[in-house]
Amino acid sequence: MYHKFQISGKVFMALGLKMKILITVLFSCVLIWSTMLLSSSNNNFKNYFLDDTTSDSKETPRDKLLGGLLTADFDEGSCLSRYHKSFLYRQPSPYKASEYLVSKLRSYERLHKRCGPDTNAYKKATENLVRDENYASKSVGECRYIVWVAGYGLGNRMLTLASVFLYALLTERIILVDNRKDVNDILCEPFPGTSWLLPLDFPLMNYTYAYSYNKEYPRCYGTMVKNHTINSTSIPHHLYLHNLHDSRDEDKMFFCKKDQSLINKVPWLIIQANVYFVPSLWFNPTFQPELMKLFPQKDTVFHHLARYLFHPTNQVWGMITRHYHAHLARADETLGIQIRVFRKDAGYFQHVMDQIVSCTQRAKLLPELAAQEETQANMTYTPKVKAVLVTSLYPEYSDNLKNMFWERPSSTGEIIEVSQPSGERVQQTDKKLHDQKALAEMYLLSLTDNIVTSAWSTFGYVSYSIGGLKPWLLHTPRGNKTPDPPCVRSTSMEPCYLTPPSHGCDADWGKNSGKIFPFVKSCEDVVYSGLKLHDEL
Repeated sequence: MYHKFQISGKVFMALGLKMKILITVLFSCVLIWSTMLLSSSNNNFKNYFLDDTTSDSKETPRDKLLGGLLTADFDEGSCLSRYHKSFLYRQPSPYKASEYLVSKLRSYERLHKRCGPDTNAYKKATENLVRDENYASKSVGECRYIVWVAGYGLGNRMLTLASVFLYALLTERIILVDNRKDVNDILCEPFPGTSWLLPLDFPLMNYTYAYSYNKEYPRCYGTMVKNHTINSTSIPHHLYLHNLHDSRDEDKMFFCKKDQSLINKVPWLIIQANVYFVPSLWFNPTFQPELMKLFPQKDTVFHHLARYLFHPTNQVWGMITRHYHAHLARADETLGIQIRVFRKDAGYFQHVMDQIVSCTQRAKLLPELAAQEETQANMTYTPKVKAVLVTSLYPEYSDNLKNMFWERPSSTGEIIEVSQPSGERVQQTDKKLHDQKALAEMYLLSLTDNIVTSAWSTFGYVSYSIGGLKPWLLHTPRGNKTPDPPCVRSTSMEPCYLTPPSHGCDADWGKNSGKIFPFVKSCEDVVYSGLKLHDEL
């Protein structure tokens, strides 16, 4: 085909000067126009993946630093989600971080940079950890550490990471994260110019108990308190804090003022937890004024800390944006439903399905089904679309919901579109792809307008709290019966501390921990034991 467009040298030479100039100008214009078109196309392609913006977000400028919560000191391309998550939310979060919290985070980042891995301070601290047995008469300087040991499912890990980080803020410690699991595959680094990952050669990870920190560990603080083997005259080089579901009150009360006076002198703390212990930190009279300044609105603690700490890696972010644009972006309204069945023979149960339908219809989150097909012949309007995102290990719940609204129309005329990103049937904690899918689904749930979650579910707690949503909580079924009422609307977006201490610190010893402060109340889904922060007094 080339010869058809070629002007031979003889023909071109025979043309007049004006014609030569005209051809040259026309050719140059075509070349410039083609270059501009290609550049524009490439920019649009790039912007689609970097910005992940909807048409709405282009009309409403978003603050990618979240009111100063985030620092601008990162390269955007290395972690796309950090500065672009806000573009996927239909509205900016109405909950603003306090200036004091923002200032505290910047101060912490500077401290972490001075004391984190690959610094002389860290090297010296680890050498002392191995060499010295007693720190009672030796100053450890500004660099004191708390090491978070990974355990249990992803929801538990994110709740405990936020809890431990808040404790680190309050006590001016450096948080270091157990790097033997898949943290680095699902979350970006949160602190600029340094790392929160614990080096793999950290001495205590090679210790006999490294994979089984428990109450029998020689330096378990709760056990030492119980056995009266610790006092201020003999400070160990490290302590292990055991804050799991099987913890004793001696373990859980480490945050109290008298305990902190000793623990503050210990340069290294190792903590393993599977619960969100933030509510109990308010019991310490030294911590409480600081917490009031950090979080004037008390039920925003996890919301702010999660948006600061947790940024999905680019691979996870790709999963989030692809599903969002395919199933949620163009809907008029979105609803998230998270289903977790806590029983040994977990799977699909009709009474759970009935509970979900009953809850969503009573709360007017989903419409009733129409009694019969209405004539569509004279329809002159475009019906509204409600996108329902279901997350569960079992696909049967979303399949049944999808069939309901496919086989019969809704009473409101809305079109109900149901999607479920995955249905793996078995929880596979520490499997990289499984955890990546789990994190993607948590964030997708957080993007919805309203959310329904299962009681006791840390997966659900993370999802609604990141999104700043007050959820409808599904009551735990007894036997195979659908609860009535099927669910309750929470008045707080904070997660629940599932196994809190039974009482407060010294001044409140013996007093029910749920009745010490009006803003620390029982959880709606764990009435007799759980604690939850509420903003209203």
